[in-house]
Amino acid sequence: MPALSILNLAPFREGETFAQAVDNLVELAQFAEQHGYVRYWIAEHHNMPYLASSATSLLIQRVLDKTRFIRVGSGGVMLPNHSPFIVAEQYGTLAGLYPGRVDLGLGRAPGTDPATARAIRRRQDDSAHSFPQDIEEIQYYFSPLAEEETDQSFSFGPVKMSVPESTRVRAYPAPGLDVPLYILGSSTESAHLAARLGLPYAFASHFAPCMLSEAVEIYRRGFRPSEKLAQPKVIIGVNAIVADSDQEAQLLSSTCLQFFLNVVTGSRSGMQPPQPGIGAHMPPHILSMAESMMSCSLIGSPDTVKFQLERLQAQVNADEIMAVSYIYDKAAQLRSYELLAGIAASGA
Repeated sequence: MPALSILNLAPFREGETFAQAVDNLVELAQFAEQHGYVRYWIAEHHNMPYLASSATSLLIQRVLDKTRFIRVGSGGVMLPNHSPFIVAEQYGTLAGLYPGRVDLGLGRAPGTDPATARAIRRRQDDSAHSFPQDIEEIQYYFSPLAEEETDQSFSFGPVKMSVPESTRVRAYPAPGLDVPLYILGSSTESAHLAARLGLPYAFASHFAPCMLSEAVEIYRRGFRPSEKLAQPKVIIGVNAIVADSDQEAQLLSSTCLQFFLNVVTGSRSGMQPPQPGIGAHMPPHILSMAESMMSCSLIGSPDTVKFQLERLQAQVNADEIMAVSYIYDKAAQLRSYELLAGIAASGA
């Protein structure tokens, strides 16, 4: 049975304030910690009024401060939006305050529209093409200090340093801290990179499932062991909506379908209450696109979901399932995660 974790975009429920959405984010993390989930990731999004996860590192710190041992991290930091140096400083700071609990998931896409990407104010040449170099730069910032870096000597007059120019800049307090890096992907490109670098690979099949099997195969086939990881490690995102009956789960899942319909149509709204027959009111091609985005889902009663999970595992044999649950009712959402943890404990 794969390990279980949770990805949260911090969506607003209809009528909620930002503070309420963040409180829900924290409460779910505390619940996950109590029910055996190994990690809790928060996704980065910008210019989306119905998601509270724009300042991801701040929310991660909030969750770390309100929990005791669950790992917390980014799912992920979208590197085209950020300086690798600042990322290392921020997540090094978090790791210094909460040792052994911080993950750093890294993505190659900006995760937003072109106008917002320009507003983030990185250089014009920053793009997904620099992703491999950005990863290696972050790895350098977290690497231990070399001996010559710890023995910096100066002379009077013109400054002379014993540290070479290329190694003088370090992102303190990051050097030597254990912050695991994860490569995120929704296509096959990042699979090649994660394999070459010998890093764990997290595939976003909760919204982009079509290349899941191919990407996982590429990653495992090309994996090169590294100092950080001896064997390939695969995490897959899955929409998970578990209830006491199939009928209840199907009704609850209409909130998830509405979420993806909003993505397809560009609508801006938070999580909506369940609505029976929502698909009947949509153009068939729009409905088909939304349903295809959520085709990697576990929806149903515990028995049904156990069967679905076994079938999914036969396909990809994931090391970890990262569950995403767009469920409007908070009690029903917690119940879903509780039932999913029970399925895992039963040894599906």
